[in-house]
Amino acid sequence: MLLNPGSVLGDRYEIIEKIGSGGMAVVYRGKDKKLDRYVTIKVLREEFIGDEEFIERFRSEACSAARLSHPNIVRVYDVGEDGDINYIVMEYIHGDTLKTAIRKKAPFDSRSTINVAIQIASALSQAHKAHIVHRDIKPQNILVGTDGVVKVTDFGIARAARAATMTTTANAAGSVHYFSPEQARGGYVDEKSDIYSLGITMFEMITGVLPFQGNNSVSIALKHINEELPDIRQYNPNCTPSLEGIIKKATMKKADERYANIDLLLADLMRARTEVAMNAEQERRAEAKERSHAVAAGTAGAAAGAAADTPNFSSSSLMNSESSSTVMLAINSTTSSLVTAMGLLL
Repeated sequence: MLLNPGSVLGDRYEIIEKIGSGGMAVVYRGKDKKLDRYVTIKVLREEFIGDEEFIERFRSEACSAARLSHPNIVRVYDVGEDGDINYIVMEYIHGDTLKTAIRKKAPFDSRSTINVAIQIASALSQAHKAHIVHRDIKPQNILVGTDGVVKVTDFGIARAARAATMTTTANAAGSVHYFSPEQARGGYVDEKSDIYSLGITMFEMITGVLPFQGNNSVSIALKHINEELPDIRQYNPNCTPSLEGIIKKATMKKADERYANIDLLLADLMRARTEVAMNAEQERRAEAKERSHAVAAGTAGAAAGAAADTPNFSSSSLMNSESSSTVMLAINSTTSSLVTAMGLLL
């Protein structure tokens, strides 16, 4: 059942409009009447109302996410019930999903890809330190605010890593396009699965395409297990070698061949960002030097043109002038002598 605009949950949260939906819940933009602020309200789907297991899982999401406090994680404010309605109240982000940004702007350049990935990795680092595995990292669960801040949301299938792990068979709620090979097999899932999914997300940002496509979920899952990651440079030849290496390492088929933890991946991303910044600065200086040389060459050319239009007052010119004068004087003198001689003869 969809909630109508104007509906109020818990005598506090007013429904304004529906903004999305997922496998477990319908998402609304709402307003906290008590604190006078906009919020996101996630309401458990009606078909799960009588399913205690799903309700417990829904509440577990709220508890897991509420334990996390980080600038790159969507904050959870409240969890409650109103009759048969179970809901979670979260921070409202003015912006859109990373998936939408990819559709509009990908392929991203290396700098943008690295900057987004650093924020996602920072959020995962905080979660992993709390023994929480997201299990569903994908662009649809990453929000990009109008202020440029990236936030990870929807810890819908997150569980404490120390507790019994959940397989990815019928209960899988994440997208198979970003599943790790162990998730695709329905096997043990830990923090390294998040690393793999982040690697696939980075691949999509830098190339604008998903690495593995298929007619159904099974065929895509098998590709995650068996096929090598496509060549990034065939889609974006401008991808830096450092970023390419990070993506390849994060998406290794065997979990023990990936980064040992998210902090090591984050450190490599930081180094890659510094490298990109240094290369950009070198390119800027080279361009400035070329412009300077071009201006200097233009000035020299203008000076040469002006010199060509200036009368020649060189010593040789003056000497030629003097020689001409001497010749003329000699001619005049000779002429005068001849005139005088003719007069005498007459």
